Amino acid sequence: KWLLKPYYVASLFMSIAFLAIRKTPGVCDHLSTNREDGNPCDFDWREVEILMFLSAIVMMKNRRAITVEQHLGNIILFSKVANVILFFRLDLRMGLLYLTLCIVCMMTCKPPLYMGPEYIKYFSDKTIDDELEKDGRITWIVEFFANWSPECQSFASVYADLSLKYNCAGLKFGKVDIGRYGEVSKRYKVSTSPLSKQLPSLVLFQGGKEVMRRPQVDKKGRAVSWTFTDENIIREFSLNELYQKSKKLNKKGEKANQSQFEPVPEEDESQAADAQEEAPESKKDK
Repeated sequence: KWLLKPYYVASLFMSIAFLAIRKTPGVCDHLSTNREDGNPCDFDWREVEILMFLSAIVMMKNRRAITVEQHLGNIILFSKVANVILFFRLDLRMGLLYLTLCIVCMMTCKPPLYMGPEYIKYFSDKTIDDELEKDGRITWIVEFFANWSPECQSFASVYADLSLKYNCAGLKFGKVDIGRYGEVSKRYKVSTSPLSKQLPSLVLFQGGKEVMRRPQVDKKGRAVSWTFTDENIIREFSLNELYQKSKKLNKKGEKANQSQFEPVPEEDESQAADAQEEAPESKKDK
């Protein structure tokens, strides 16, 4: 069902467009070729070279991919780039047509957003400050993201899984769309520029104040390279330790609530009844 969504169906056809045209009988017969045997229905040496180079780039990019979405995204992206080069090399008109189709697909077919289970609170520009400062005992991990960022879209499922595993009364997870709320981007110094590579950014808040963030930012305003895997996040943000401390805080709160509403023991009730019976008798004696 996930792969049958319009974005992936359209991307699949766009990724194999040149292969389909070059190998389809009746269509490939009308194409030009540089092969020595003159066979227009097979790749020439330059086309094979371009495809091999594409495969090498995809393998290098996928080494840092952490989700299936990222793997597919890299394959789709570089396949389209290779198709553009191959079509322009084959025929200028076909190259322009394919490039136009790519732009149309990019404008009309957006990658599907993560819609699975999560324990995440979404902030706006008006609510984020109040929520972070409301209770100083609560530790917040907030993701600054933008819906148009492929990296943020790929990271959504990882962040959701972490929220399901570690969310508790004293440790909470939040998100704010700085592509939509530009003031939040400036206030918390998270750049939305694709060149800065600061999206997504994870920031740890305690007592309403920033404690740490990943990725870190250098003096030039560019993010220091960092991989958003669940292992890295758990280690860098000490999630296991934070979770254990937050659970203790939660237990203390529960005990305090129980002591406030503790029922009166039966012995105390009987003693109170006896006292009430003795009180009228003492008045009569007087």
